[in-house]
Amino acid sequence: MQSLRFKALEGLAGVDSTLTEHDGKITDVFGSNVFSGKVVREYLSDEAYKSLMNSVKNGTKLERKMSEQIASGMKAWAMKKGVTHYTHWFQPLTGTTAEKHDSFFTLKGDGTALETFDGDALVQQEPDASSFPNGGLRATFEARGYTAWDPSSPAFILEQGYGKTLCIPTIFVAYTGESLDYKAPLLKALAAMDKAAVDVCNYFDKNVTKVTGTLGWEQEYFLVDETMANARPDLIMTGRTVVGHAPSKGQQLEDHYFGAIPERAYAYMRDFEVESYKLGIPLRTRHNEVAPSQFECAPIFEEVNIAVDHNSLLMDVMNKVAKRHKLKVLLHEKPFAGINGSGKHNNWSMSTDTGVNLLAPGKTPKTNLMFLTFFVNTIKAVHDYADLMRAAIASPSNDFRLGANEAPPAIISVFTGKYLFDVLQEVKNRVNNKFDEQDEAILKLDLHRHIPELLLDNTDRNRTSPFAFTGNKFEFRAVGSSANCASAMTVLNTIMAKTLVDFKAEVDSLIEKGEKKEIAIMQTLRKYIVDSEKILFEGDGYSEEWEKEAERRGLPNVKTTPKALDAMITPKATKLYAETGVYNEKELHARHEILLEDYVKKVQIEARVIGDLATNTILPSAISYLNDLVTNINGLKGIGLGDESVKAQKQIAAKIAEHINVISENVQAMIEARKVTNKLTDSRQKAIDYCEKIKPYFDVIRYHSDKLEFLVDDKKWALPKYRELLFLR
Repeated sequence: MQSLRFKALEGLAGVDSTLTEHDGKITDVFGSNVFSGKVVREYLSDEAYKSLMNSVKNGTKLERKMSEQIASGMKAWAMKKGVTHYTHWFQPLTGTTAEKHDSFFTLKGDGTALETFDGDALVQQEPDASSFPNGGLRATFEARGYTAWDPSSPAFILEQGYGKTLCIPTIFVAYTGESLDYKAPLLKALAAMDKAAVDVCNYFDKNVTKVTGTLGWEQEYFLVDETMANARPDLIMTGRTVVGHAPSKGQQLEDHYFGAIPERAYAYMRDFEVESYKLGIPLRTRHNEVAPSQFECAPIFEEVNIAVDHNSLLMDVMNKVAKRHKLKVLLHEKPFAGINGSGKHNNWSMSTDTGVNLLAPGKTPKTNLMFLTFFVNTIKAVHDYADLMRAAIASPSNDFRLGANEAPPAIISVFTGKYLFDVLQEVKNRVNNKFDEQDEAILKLDLHRHIPELLLDNTDRNRTSPFAFTGNKFEFRAVGSSANCASAMTVLNTIMAKTLVDFKAEVDSLIEKGEKKEIAIMQTLRKYIVDSEKILFEGDGYSEEWEKEAERRGLPNVKTTPKALDAMITPKATKLYAETGVYNEKELHARHEILLEDYVKKVQIEARVIGDLATNTILPSAISYLNDLVTNINGLKGIGLGDESVKAQKQIAAKIAEHINVISENVQAMIEARKVTNKLTDSRQKAIDYCEKIKPYFDVIRYHSDKLEFLVDDKKWALPKYRELLFLR
């Protein structure tokens, strides 16, 4: 019987890569399925519109009467566009999005059929959702969960097939009020950062009343043929290939990077971009990435909360549109061994309501001092809470990528670039912490001397840094491609809020002692530079020398998820989150427990998949070919040929037999080890054991499986090979 692999290869010839026609400009469709801007103005009364905008801008609670009016306008707009159902769209701790659809349709007591959608349905729902991860926050008898509308993120219409659903972005909380999603803590972190940043901004500009975190993510992904992917149980079950021999050609020629986009991939990109534009996702760039069949897209910067929603929504759209094109999107951080993995660089900054990017160097001493203040505070925040930054990017899939030769290492460091590094050294080297009078202190810093060079070189040249300054923003490069951006953004904005609060307290203390404001700011900045300089690194993050240097500096280098997650529940982390109001201690421990359970389950699934593949697919192929070799050897001997004539075949047969034995022994040993580990009740120890005692079997089984792939007759190998997955279009 022909294997799925060869059926898939035959099917590739008939794949249609015809472009879907998309007439008109992007601006003609952009935001057409979003309840925002002119649409809101058109469907709401002046009173309701002002109330909604005030809620979006200032976080004020909407009155019941206003909620009713907004719901009525939203329903009228949605129904005009053919919508029949609505849902509270949320982001539970599964790493995906969630939705439960309800119809506008209802029957009254007298049998009258109506379409209804009231203020209560808009503002809150009880989807139960008892099966979502809760880390012990909800007992079975009180398993209710509630979704609550987030007015700051616009409602949108999701089209799927012939159906249309009104989606209302919401938070998701337990019956007792604890957050059970990514959005609720993110909103709290952003609010804390806003307040702390405004207080510091007022040193320089009293007109600033709001500071908004901004985010521009870069989404990397792989595209493979759907039929080929379906012939790989590991890709379907785990998102990555747990076995696979390296192809003769990988990415060594770097000919894919920024090359002409393959027609089939281009057709797919065009399609998912149009769907994204309708949803208000402002995609700007698309290109080939370094690895074969790897691509990237990136949007224009947005407010953090909306950018996070848009990235989560984009990943859904990418998967749905891929099915139309008979493609499979791989968002796993390391779907193929031996070539680059995928990240999701988080480009982060802060903007004031007066139009100033706080991480963009200015043109005057005053604006430069404000820039330097936020720049140094960011470095100090990352230095003080590097362990939490590492925990924010920890996942079983990102562990495969971090520290490999295409991703930042697990050591958190900050790259500033030459010009700003020199500025920091100037401030640091002030003798005895002495600064001159107000104007001289700022002018002698002379930051504007470096601005022309900085603007010319507004992106760094160090691709090995996990956290780098790139001209007017910081780029958190270590975030994984499948991650929800909210995890990294919650930590970053929280630690920034805490650092700014502490900074203001120190500056105010010096002012109370008689120092002029600017001198007090400069003295505190110098102290922060000295305190956090060990996290600054301009060199090669991949080098062994850096590992040794980082250890000497006392920087943590936690390479695996189970131990990286420890940082979440330290006394320091508990205090940080309590002071900023982002998490209470119960919520922290719940999330720690959820992430440990997630790690165990995912490694457990991979262990089962690699065991099943070895036993049911790889070994049968190898044994079948070994039997062919033995039959041929015996046949040649049967016609009188000597040992010399079958020498090569005997050597191949011996190698195959050896690999078969090693694989079989290790699969059985892995199964026994899992049985022992599964009896553990402590989640942390269980995760560590899966990491340190179960995962090592993967490498051994893979090594020998890949050797068999190289030796066994190609016609007998059932799994699509790397050369077919990565290079056939």
